[in-house]
Amino acid sequence: MITSTMTVRDIALQLPQSTRLFEKFKIDYCCGGNRSLDDACTSAGIEIDQLIEMLETANSAQNVGRDFKNLSLPQLIGHILETHHVFTREEMVRIQSLIGKVVSAHGENHPELQTVATLFQQLSADLTPHMFKEEQVLFPYMLALADAASENRMAPFPPFGTVNNPVRMMKMEHDTAGEILRELRGVTSDYLTPPDACVTYKTLYTALEAFESDLHQHIHLENNLLFPRAIELETKLRG
Repeated sequence: MITSTMTVRDIALQLPQSTRLFEKFKIDYCCGGNRSLDDACTSAGIEIDQLIEMLETANSAQNVGRDFKNLSLPQLIGHILETHHVFTREEMVRIQSLIGKVVSAHGENHPELQTVATLFQQLSADLTPHMFKEEQVLFPYMLALADAASENRMAPFPPFGTVNNPVRMMKMEHDTAGEILRELRGVTSDYLTPPDACVTYKTLYTALEAFESDLHQHIHLENNLLFPRAIELETKLRG
């Protein structure tokens, strides 16, 4: 039963299919997921009853997607690494190349493309060390927590004291990435290509929109599922 007082975050966790609707109506379910559905609809200019009906329809439909809530901590980390980190790295390279071609061909007539180039360069520069820190520091510690729990041992003590500290930093960096995504969507008029856009121009905007969607899902899984579970596990192991 979906209600107006439920948070966007909880709906996204309980009903993975809802994220497609949230994307469609530009409702932030990752960094801004703590808002009630009612507040989110008001901000987005959507009738709450209409969205609840659409969400319940999605809920009644057969969901062939993965139930991330039932994955173990190592399985969830594995999914994030193999799906989202791989996609992000590959697409950053591809999109940078597309941007270069489109700016060269259309930059004179569409000066906003230079802003797109600057914003995406900033996003890539932020995400590269962010993912490195997760892969080399944060995720290995979380896996060590899972190992300790399976072997009934005390939690390991990392140099950063508690998992809360790097998690707080990662969430701040997620907020920054989310803001850049909003700026990209704004400067591209919701990724609407102009009449004189060539195939490469259209490919670029399609790729940017897909990148945004994947990064939203990526951040949602970390902020709303992985991080809280790791904090809870560490707290439990430390007594």
